[in-house]
Amino acid sequence: MTVSDHLRPGTELILAQLPFARLLGVRLVAAGACEVRGELDWSPERCTVMSAMHGGALMGLADTVGGILAYLNLPAGAATTTVESKTNFLRAVREGVVTAVSRPMHVGAQFIVCQTDLLDDTRALVAQTTQTQAVLRR
Repeated sequence: MTVSDHLRPGTELILAQLPFARLLGVRLVAAGACEVRGELDWSPERCTVMSAMHGGALMGLADTVGGILAYLNLPAGAATTTVESKTNFLRAVREGVVTAVSRPMHVGAQFIVCQTDLLDDTRALVAQTTQTQAVLRR
């Protein structure tokens, strides 16, 4: 089974349309309306002091998978944008791969709220992001 076997038809094109996520190195692993999973490798270029992955890199990963989750829950013809995002950092990442798992907390007519857990290679929670996405009707 390949990574694309876990993706809803057409969702592999989503990441291709997100230049910052591609620049950051985010990989989309699974995508559906109930859950989106993405990954980001530790690398020295993504670090701050003491070889810890930069919080901005972690937040970029969380915002990407949360935004994709919101997109997959939109009504036909609507778009979305992040209007609020809060991250609690719980431990440093100094190696390996960070996995982001985003699930909807609320899907409404005006807002979608996503919770994204960021996990290290041992499956320990390193950060948690809650973000609110506006539903933009065209």
